[in-house]
Formats: sequence, C-alpha cells, structure tokens
Amino acid sequence: MNEKFTSVGIDIGTTTTQLVFSEITIENIAKGASVPRIKIVDKKVIYLSKIHRTPLLREDEIDGQTIKKIVIEEYLEAGIELSQVTTGVIIITGETARKKNANNVAKMLSDFAGDFVVATAGPDLESILAGKGSGADKVSKDRQNITANFDIGGGTTNISIFDKGEISDTISFDIGGSLIRFDNDSYITYIAPKVEKLAKGLNIKIKVGDRRDHSKIEKICREMALSLLKVVESEKHSKISELMVINDKTIGEYDVGAITFSGGVADYIYSLSNDLYKHKDIGVVLGKTIAKMCEQENIVLMLPLETIRATVIGAGAHTTEISGSTITITGDNLPIKNLPILKLSPKDELLTGGELENVIREKVSWFNLNEENQQVALALKGAKNTSFKDIQKLASSINKGMLEVSKREKKLVVVVENDMAKVLGQSLYKECKNAADVICIDGIRVENGDYIDIGRTLANGRVVPVVIKTLVFNF
Repeated sequence: MNEKFTSVGIDIGTTTTQLVFSEITIENIAKGASVPRIKIVDKKVIYLSKIHRTPLLREDEIDGQTIKKIVIEEYLEAGIELSQVTTGVIIITGETARKKNANNVAKMLSDFAGDFVVATAGPDLESILAGKGSGADKVSKDRQNITANFDIGGGTTNISIFDKGEISDTISFDIGGSLIRFDNDSYITYIAPKVEKLAKGLNIKIKVGDRRDHSKIEKICREMALSLLKVVESEKHSKISELMVINDKTIGEYDVGAITFSGGVADYIYSLSNDLYKHKDIGVVLGKTIAKMCEQENIVLMLPLETIRATVIGAGAHTTEISGSTITITGDNLPIKNLPILKLSPKDELLTGGELENVIREKVSWFNLNEENQQVALALKGAKNTSFKDIQKLASSINKGMLEVSKREKKLVVVVENDMAKVLGQSLYKECKNAADVICIDGIRVENGDYIDIGRTLANGRVVPVVIKTLVFNF
C-alpha cells in the first residue's frame, strides 16, 4: 500500500534563498510476515519557489525576519498549509553559514514543518550535498569512474569527488560570483577580504569606490578559475590560490573522468550570457572564464541534473526501518534524533590500524563548523564474515578515530549494514573503557548526507526502530 506525503526544502545561500516542495511516495516492500521495510518508490517536485536574494541586516548577520516572510509567502503561493508538510530540510550554506546568527535562523525556520532536518552545513558537508544534488554521484556510479562536481555559488566553490558513486574527497574555496559587487553606476560596493589579498598578489589595484575595470575583473576571475581547475589536473596550488582554499585543506591526486558544474555560476558556464554584469557582480564573468579555460584545456563538461538548485532539490524523506536483532545498546541515551551520518567508503573499509583511524578523524572534521562540533553516527558496511580478532582491530581504530566525539558526547553511535553490531558494539564498549556509552546497530543502510533517528528498544531490547531522513536528490 502506497502513502504520499509532502516535503519542503529551504536553502539559504550566500546569494540566494529558495524553497522546493516535493511529493514523496513510500511503500512497504517487505513480503508476507517479514519485518516491514519502508522505501521511497517515487518523488516529484510539485512547486519551485522564486529565487530570492538572501537578505542581510549587515555583512555578518542574516535578516531572519525577512527570510521568515519569504518562507510564509512561498507557502501561500504554493497553496500548501503547514499541517500538510511532514518533513523537510533547511540548509544554510556558503558565506551565510558563517554569519553570527545562522543557527538561530535555522532553528526559527524549523517551526515551518513537521520533523525537520536542520543543517547548518560546513564546507565539506555542503560539497557532498551539492554533489549529490547535481547528480554527480549518479554519473560516477553509472560510468564507474571518478567524477568531480564544482558547486560555484555566490561566496564559495565546493568540490566533491565521487569514485564509482561513493564520496571520496572534498575541498572548498572562497571563490564565488558575488565576492565583488557593483552598484547601478558600475562602482564597486564590496570586495571580499580574500579577493583583496588575491588582487594584491596579482599586483592589481582595486578598492571599494573604484569604477569597474573589466580588464582587472577578468584577471582576477582567471586566477580564480586556475585555482579551481588545478584540482582536477592534480596540480599544486600557487601561493596566490592557496589563500583561497578554505581551512588550508588539500586533497589527493585523482584521474577524473567526468566534470559537472552546479550552483548559480554554472548557468554561465554551460550557457554564456552577453550581459556580463547582469547581477551587478562577477558571476557571469567567472562562469565565462571557466568555460573558456575548460575549452582550452580540452576538459569535457557534462551537464548536471541541477545547477542553481543542486543543494536543495528534494527534501527530507522518512524511511522507517527496524534494526537487526544483534545490537549493542549501553546506557539510557535513546531516543536520539537528527544525527548526521558519516559513512566510510568501501576503500576506507579496506584500511586498518592507524590509517583507518586517521581517515575517520579527518572525516569527523567535516561536521565541524566555526569551532562548533556535532555529534555524528559513524556508518560502515562491515564484512559479512570476519574473525573476532579483526572485529577487535576495527573497534580499536573506530574508538581512536572517534575519540574526540565520544569524549565530548559521552556516547559513540555506530551504524552497520551487515550483521556484526553485537560483537563490534561490545568490543567498542571495552575499548572505551566504560568512559562512553555505545549504541551499535546493524541491518541499516545509510548514506552520507542522511540523518538518522534511533528510537527506544523494542522486543525486550533486541531491536530498535530507526527513521532515516534521506535528502532526496536526482529527480
């Protein structure tokens, strides 16, 4: 029997704010007397909002009341009541995620639906969400290759690398289409601090109040484009472009087989505009410059499924499951709601000892934003048949890699697809030396970008109900 519900996505980005309403169809796909398994069987967009300019009170503060007004007006325009919306996702991205009241705005807007996933996305998490929203993960899976997606917005560029459909790496730059802005008379009204430094490194004199000089803008955009394309060409950053990298991050060398672009600037990479300053910023020039350089370097571009709406298309959808019957639950920490998933890739799971420990620790940092740390659930597929000794080694690596989280939160949450949570959980609890409670469940398949709710135990503690809030992409 099918059941339909309405979901909403709200994206508050550096330059634009938008809403998308979707109709999600779920169905119990289990047969006979099997444990129910609810799965998304259909999804369709039923309303796309206008693309609004993100309102600010000042450079470091979002105008939350105006955003709330935008959301209310779009609900009315869509003809959808609050009571009709079951779930959804709020994503605050780019430079807007760094505003001092970003979390307060997200919490304020969470009243606009049922059981919201509320995420103030840091650059790494935003890269993953944008990559999935653009369909780059699907391109990578279908072609069994390495695909890179460049999501270029108003303030940042978030790059995600997918290997055969699985997220492999991310890197972000303070490069975007609104980092230099102009008034109606072509005078500069804003230059981002990092762009000022970039211009200085290029010996370009530019400041607020100057009249726009197209030749200078072209040189700055060319350096931005070079910084981005060096990533897929596995070249080292120049001293100038290094300053544009967020968090001084580096990534490995990849044999990239396909490239997609998403975000607002992407429209001007795939379809050039003659009006170079139509948005009173450098977005069109940056897009045109990237397109020209890709052509010169014989870089073949693939059209994404989505561009400007990549990070928000679709919304939170509920998939209710029951865990396996071999689980470990210590302490009294349930229920847990809205826990973001950090999933190890198949390549990660081949690692052991210190290498695996370091990978986990690095990926945990994806969920840290402005020195605010999040509790995360570590997810892995897990071996179907493995020895007790190997499970103990795995537990040791997980414990060390997640030590910062378990110490801070006094609990460690691990989600495994295959049947091994009882032994793994007990080994983890021993490794923690009782300093943190352990919640280790199996029989659950999740992906990066998902959020999970874990309910109180059922059947005399043998299973737990699980709700997976999957960000729905790829319409």
